[in-house]
Amino acid sequence: MSHEFKTLRSELLLDAPIIAVRRDEVAMPDGHVASREVVEHFGAVAIAAVDDQGRIAMVNQYRRSVDRHLLELPAGLLDIKGEDELTGAQRELQEEAGLAAEQWATLADLVTSPGFCEEAVRVFLARDLHEVEALHAVGDEEADMDFLWLPLEEAVAKILSGEIVNSIAVGGILAADRVINHGGATRPADAPFDLRPQSLAARRQGPDMKKL
Repeated sequence: MSHEFKTLRSELLLDAPIIAVRRDEVAMPDGHVASREVVEHFGAVAIAAVDDQGRIAMVNQYRRSVDRHLLELPAGLLDIKGEDELTGAQRELQEEAGLAAEQWATLADLVTSPGFCEEAVRVFLARDLHEVEALHAVGDEEADMDFLWLPLEEAVAKILSGEIVNSIAVGGILAADRVINHGGATRPADAPFDLRPQSLAARRQGPDMKKL
């Protein structure tokens, strides 16, 4: 029988706008209790938006943690109270790429750093695209963000050459290539997202959960 890793006690160590850190005391299989620090997260969505020419929409965004610009998929936090994943993805695609899509499907669910972080990301495949007025992006990094189209095959090549290293982009691009070019199957856009983190969102009040 599988061991139940029961949480005996939790302590909140840090509460910041987009993350929190807690320490869990967990019952381990050999009977002892171990401490595990967990980064709490809202969860996120990302969009593999592929046009009828076989190009995928990308953004080039500065990331402070690695001190460089990274090629990424349009993406964003699920930080609006009560917003479902598809609505969040539609908002982010318009905000970061000035695009809307008529066809949506669930492409992949990713747990980005399970060793210490709750972050889970739903990646959508968006097709039948058209341009719309871009929503106003909020944030210093977004002000420096560039938008570009890449042929899907070129995006795959950039993963293999080390030019695309963002894990969400890597997973989303490879999954999109599998579906579009190799007959892979998607799931419905409203498929259950059981991995979506709940602990941080449950403590936050108001529509913008980033506000403490």
